[in-house]
Amino acid sequence: MTTSSGALSDPEAAERGAGVALGLPPQDPLGAFNRAGVLSPADVHVAGSLGRLGHESCPDVLLAVALAVRAPRLGHVHVDLATVRLTAIAGDEEDGDLASLPWPDPTRWLARVRASPLVAGEQGPDDRPLRLVGTALYLDRHWRDEVAVAADILARVGSGPLPAQDQALSPGLARLFPEPDSGEQRDAVESAVRLHFSVIAGGPGTGKTTTVARLLALLGEQWPGSRPPRVALAAPTAKAAARMEEAIYAEACRMDTLPQVRSWLASLRASTLHRLLGPDPRRPNRFRHNRRNHLPHDVVIVDEASMVALWLMARLVEAVRPGARLVLVGDPGQLASVEAGAVLGDVVGPALGGSPGGGPPPPPEPDPPGHSGKRRARPGIATSISMLRVNHRSRGTLAELSSAIRAGDEDGVVATLASGDPSVRWLRVEVGTAAPTEMAPVLDAAAAHATPMLAAARAGDGQRALEELGRFRLLCAHRRGPTGASTWSTRIEERLAETVDWLPPQGPWYVGRPLIVTVNDYSLGLFNGDCGLVVAGARGMEAAFRQGSSVVSVSPFRLLNVDTVFAMTIHKSQGSEFDETAVLLPGPASRLLTRELLLTATTRARQRLILAGTEEAVRAAVRRPIARASGLTRRLWGEA
Repeated sequence: MTTSSGALSDPEAAERGAGVALGLPPQDPLGAFNRAGVLSPADVHVAGSLGRLGHESCPDVLLAVALAVRAPRLGHVHVDLATVRLTAIAGDEEDGDLASLPWPDPTRWLARVRASPLVAGEQGPDDRPLRLVGTALYLDRHWRDEVAVAADILARVGSGPLPAQDQALSPGLARLFPEPDSGEQRDAVESAVRLHFSVIAGGPGTGKTTTVARLLALLGEQWPGSRPPRVALAAPTAKAAARMEEAIYAEACRMDTLPQVRSWLASLRASTLHRLLGPDPRRPNRFRHNRRNHLPHDVVIVDEASMVALWLMARLVEAVRPGARLVLVGDPGQLASVEAGAVLGDVVGPALGGSPGGGPPPPPEPDPPGHSGKRRARPGIATSISMLRVNHRSRGTLAELSSAIRAGDEDGVVATLASGDPSVRWLRVEVGTAAPTEMAPVLDAAAAHATPMLAAARAGDGQRALEELGRFRLLCAHRRGPTGASTWSTRIEERLAETVDWLPPQGPWYVGRPLIVTVNDYSLGLFNGDCGLVVAGARGMEAAFRQGSSVVSVSPFRLLNVDTVFAMTIHKSQGSEFDETAVLLPGPASRLLTRELLLTATTRARQRLILAGTEEAVRAAVRRPIARASGLTRRLWGEA
């Protein structure tokens, strides 16, 4: 399935993109790159169609066009013609000798592309399908989105500070953040109160949602007039939005603030970004709220911002009215959107101390003598970035593992996994070919957690069954194949059928079947990524889902797009946490195996982790950070 932005919505689709395009002469470069698996038939056909429409027949230019079409399929915003030969070999296609392909000479190649009627420069005409900026070749729509996001963010950064009640700000910060190790959070809230644009970035356990809740409390306490600020809470998925809403509600209940502010915080509801912006039924992936019809909110806060694709971020930043606050919250070290762009990582940029996942962040500079506790001024967008690095949730082995992965410390990751700590169990096996006895700990853990879930489902207790469902999850990099989520969901079902006397199921629907929604269903209020399960009801089977703090039930026969979710992909798990997580790594050659994937998978576990995979796979993941081609960091940070 292809999205309107041209990127494949399934992260495995890039691996399945290879195929043979028919009708190409043997000497055609497009044919050679297609047969080598670099270009898919769709890349070739789109390039050919654009060539015919634009009267362009130069093979080198058409190859560049096909590579630009290919780039968003792999998450890139553009293709760098000066380096694509190296990046294709190193990052995209491990098999085959790509160096032997007929790569054009870079200097002549760029000259031919620059002269093509299909290509405009940064300041060129608006009727060309591609843009060449230096050595970077963009599809025009991605170039426009990148330019728009940078311009809108920089306009907010340059618009000056918002008015704040300074006489109440410091006491409010001290009251809401009494903990001695909450200095980073206090600084982040002070920035977000004063600025039109701010970013609160950090890993799991660093207090991002706590910081957001206390930011809202401070704004509610200080807001002028008789009403509280109009706040929009949003996230890329319904699951992430629900977790954000629940976390803010829980924090509101224990926060030291005014009763009316606490009640207001508890009443806030979160939604998906699509629902916030209001899909336009007449135009796919266009929204009712845009540059000409702004959102009415005073504050817009987006959680899990690392998952927001470039095109959606462009629609968001243009829809937020100029006088409002826009706050992005997320972990730039985790997996980015499956579509083009890694916007949060690009925005945070050098504030990470390198590219996301590119190394350990620099230690904070010591405060000068007499420092008041307020952050020192930094130029440009840097003033808007707050990095939370103190882990308030865990300081044990799981936290050490997360830190070592972020730092790219292969030896440290291996040593932590092999430490023998009871919170981390490492099965050094090749998952795809491992014997059943080698994988028994994974199936044992899945069965142990599924047993009380099944019992609650059979008793008709949807609330408790959903709680049990959220205690454990098996995570896989792939959807299909010997290490894939669909394969292991089936294996867990088969294991349970051997031990639970009222299983196996007779047909696809059975009490206790865990479900994940795969397509938004607005009529039922269920969204891609929502998890539920089938429970016994008064009139037969019901599918129970959590919506906010309540549980809703629908007939399972009304669910048209659901999968069984004893196992799920790591991409789908973003925004979720479980008491115990089992992670199955593919072989070291898998293109999906990256540092961000390993970090996302291992940080889903609150208490215990089972990791199955070879040492070679672990080391391959740690040394392979995602490097998405994008010009957004340069546009925002200049040469920093």
